[in-house]
Amino acid sequence: MNRRDTLKALGLLAAGSAAVLANNSCDSKGNKTPALTDAADKMPGIQEFEYERTKQLYEETYFNEHEMATITVLADIIIPKDDKSPAASEVGVPEFIEFIVKDIPDHKLPMRGGLKWLDVYSLNNFKNVFINLKPEEQIAIVDEIAYPSKAKPEMAQGVNFFNRMRDLTASGFYTSKEGIADLGYVGNRPGVWTGVPPDILKEHGFLS
Repeated sequence: MNRRDTLKALGLLAAGSAAVLANNSCDSKGNKTPALTDAADKMPGIQEFEYERTKQLYEETYFNEHEMATITVLADIIIPKDDKSPAASEVGVPEFIEFIVKDIPDHKLPMRGGLKWLDVYSLNNFKNVFINLKPEEQIAIVDEIAYPSKAKPEMAQGVNFFNRMRDLTASGFYTSKEGIADLGYVGNRPGVWTGVPPDILKEHGFLS
């Protein structure tokens, strides 16, 4: 797959405060931690109803353990660890995806249906659910749904699911601290004036 080079543009799509909150919901070992337990946790500019809604979303669970495990495997296939940056799961992308799916319910049915499709297809072709397949078998399936222009018509549901999964993974990763570093974005920095270049001074007769 074309990994980060083809996904970086997606990272520029702001995921808003939900992305920050979701990516901060894990401890250093990747475990979910309680969030938004006190008014002091509120971010600046967040209204009370927004705070309460976000708190409620954190308390809800949508994906079951098996579904979250599958999302984790897929996220790490889409953005694996390399010598520059961690894998998607290491920066909380699966938790980000669950939060966004709860926050934007239009994702719920396509994501759950897509995960089910993936397991059924895996069972039909490799006699096991996706997370229990060998890595090469997982990649073989992903290759069939990761490239819409090359995919067979009968793979349309898998293609649509993977497109959504890829978008959510990229949005989660490239709005994390590690993902921004991977992009190489350093923000606005003051310039340093070192004077008019000698060739320009010479051109205008100030230097011989």
